[in-house]
Amino acid sequence: MGPRYVAFRLWYEARRRMGLLKASFPTQPPSKTHSSLAAWKKLDVRFFFEAKESLTESMRLSEEERQKLIDQLNEYRQGRLLMFSATYYEVTDWLTNPSNGYRYDATKHWTEIPDLSPVAGDIKYVWEKSRFAFLYPLIRGDFYLGENNAETVFQEIESWIDANPINCGPNWRCSQEISLRVLNWTFALHYYKNSSALTEARFDKLMHVLYWQLRHVEENINFSRIAVRNNHAITETLTLYLVGLLYPFFPEAPRWKQRGKKWFEEEITYQIYEDGTFLQFSMNYHRVVIQLLTWAVRLSELNGESFSERVYHRAKASLQFLQVCQDAQTGWLPNYGNNDGALFFPFNSAHYRDYRPQLSALEAALGIPTQMTEDCFWFGITTISQPTQKTFTGTFSFEKGGYYVIRDVDESVTFIRCGAYKDRPFQADNLHLDVWVNGQNLLRDAGSYLYNTDEKWTRYFAGTASHNTVMLGTYDQMQKGPRFVWYDWVKEATASWKQEEKKWVFEGQIEAFAQVGKGIIHRRKVGKKQGELVWVVEDWLENAPADLSMYQIWHPSEVAENSVELRAFDKQGNPLTILQEDGWYSSLYGKKEASKRWVISHSEHYIKTEILAERGL
Repeated sequence: MGPRYVAFRLWYEARRRMGLLKASFPTQPPSKTHSSLAAWKKLDVRFFFEAKESLTESMRLSEEERQKLIDQLNEYRQGRLLMFSATYYEVTDWLTNPSNGYRYDATKHWTEIPDLSPVAGDIKYVWEKSRFAFLYPLIRGDFYLGENNAETVFQEIESWIDANPINCGPNWRCSQEISLRVLNWTFALHYYKNSSALTEARFDKLMHVLYWQLRHVEENINFSRIAVRNNHAITETLTLYLVGLLYPFFPEAPRWKQRGKKWFEEEITYQIYEDGTFLQFSMNYHRVVIQLLTWAVRLSELNGESFSERVYHRAKASLQFLQVCQDAQTGWLPNYGNNDGALFFPFNSAHYRDYRPQLSALEAALGIPTQMTEDCFWFGITTISQPTQKTFTGTFSFEKGGYYVIRDVDESVTFIRCGAYKDRPFQADNLHLDVWVNGQNLLRDAGSYLYNTDEKWTRYFAGTASHNTVMLGTYDQMQKGPRFVWYDWVKEATASWKQEEKKWVFEGQIEAFAQVGKGIIHRRKVGKKQGELVWVVEDWLENAPADLSMYQIWHPSEVAENSVELRAFDKQGNPLTILQEDGWYSSLYGKKEASKRWVISHSEHYIKTEILAERGL
C-alpha cells in the first residue's frame, strides 16, 4: 500500500486512541438556521427536475414493472425492507441488525463503534436502510400509482434524525454512508419541494443535520482518499461538490464545492484507468461509480459547470469496457469481483444484475445516443437520440485493468482476467474464465456472499477456489490476510492475442503462489473456435513443488450441468478424471446456494481441457 498509507494509518490510529479524533467530531452542536424554506425554493440552482409537479408521465411502466413496484411497497408497509436487492428483512428501527437482532448503542461516539464485530454481525445490515435508497420506491409509487407519500418520506427522515444523534452510533461510522444519505435526502427534498408535508420546522431540522453530516465528511475525507481509495472517496468528494453547489447558503459551501470538485476529478482520474477499467476489480462497484458519474455530469451541466476532460474520457471508457463485457440479452455482467449489493439509486424495477438502466443513463448524460430508460427520466433526460445497433465482435484487450474478452457471432462472450496489481486486490482470481452463451452464464464466478462472515466462507468466496482457474494444492494465488487484505500480490502478468485459422487464441501468464515458493508461473492458453461453441483451455504450472498437485476448477451453472461437456487430458493425451464436487454460488449479497464444481487434478502440472456447449440453449 506504500509509505503514505502506512504513515496515515499510524497517525489516524494514534489520534483515535488519544481521543483527538473524537474531539474533532462534536456531538449535540448548537442548532443554527442556515436558510428559510422560502429562500431555498427561490435559489438559482437547478436540479434534475423542478419538483413533482414539473414531471410529466412521459415514462410509463409495463405491467410487470408496475406489479414489482406494488409488491415492494406492500412489503415496506408491513415493515419489511428489501436489502441488497436480495432479501426482505423486518426492520424495526435504525439501530438493530435485522439479520441477528443485535442493537447498537446510539449514545456512543462513532469512533467507538467497530465496523467489524462477531457479536454485532455485518454492520451493512444496519447501514442499508439508513442510506435511504428505500425512498425511491416511495417516490416512484407516488408518481406512477398516484399515491402521496410525502408525509411518509419526511416522517422517516425525522425518525432517523431523532434516533441518530449527531456523530453518535453506527450510522455516523462511515462517511460514504453519510454521503449517500445526503444525496438521497436531497432527491426527496426536490421531489416534494412544494408539498405541505415539508414544513418550515422540518426543513430547518433537516438542514441542521445535513450540514453536520457534510462537516463530518470533510473532516474525515483523508481516510477515504488515503486509507481506502475506492468508491468511498468518489462518493464523498462528489457529495462535497454537490452540496456546495446545491446548498450555497452553508458557510463552508464555496470551500466544499471547490475542494469536492478538485478531489473528485483526482479520484476519477486515479481510480478509473485509461482503458475504462476500475481499480476495485469489481463489476458492481464499477456500476456504483457509473451512477455517481451520472449525478456529477448531469448536475454540473444543468448548472453551467463542467469537469476536466479526463472525467468525461474516463466515463466514456468505462461505458465501453462494461458494454464489451456485458451479455446483450440480459444486460448482466460477469459476477466478478467484490459485490456487497450496492445499488444506491434504484430508479427502476429491473433485476439487480441488469446494468442497462444505469449505463444508458450515463450515456444520455454524456450525449451519447442510447435507449430511453426510467433512469434517464429521473435524471431529467427525456430527449434522447436513438442509437444504432451496437455490435461487438472479435477480441478486446483492457491491459491496464487486466481483462480480455472474445465476442463471437454465435452469441457467446468469453471473459478472461489476467492482470498485475498496482492497487490492492480483493479476490485471488487471476486467469479466471467466464463463458456466456445466449444469455446463459455457463461457466461462472461464484460471487462474494458476505464480507463479515465465518473465515470458511470468506476464504472460499474471496479465494481462488471459487473461480474458474487453477490452484496449487490447497493454496490461493496470493496469501489471505485479515478482512480485505491479501499478501504477496500478483505483480507480474502478461497476456496477448493471436489469431490462428478460424480460431482466436489468448495466452497469459502470472507469477503467483509466492507463499509456496519463488518464481512459480501459471500459464493459461485459451482457444475459441470462431462461430463454434468450442473452447480449448491449457494450463501449466512452472517451478512449482513436485509434491503439490495442480487443480483446475470450473463452476457450471445449472444449465451448464446438462448442456456443457468437458474433456480433460494430460501432456501425453491421456484422458483425466473430472470430479464433480460440492460448491457454492452467490448471485446476490448475503445469499448463497449449493452448486456443483468440476475439478480436474494432475501431478504433472499440465492439464488440457476441451469445453463443448450445446447450441440452442
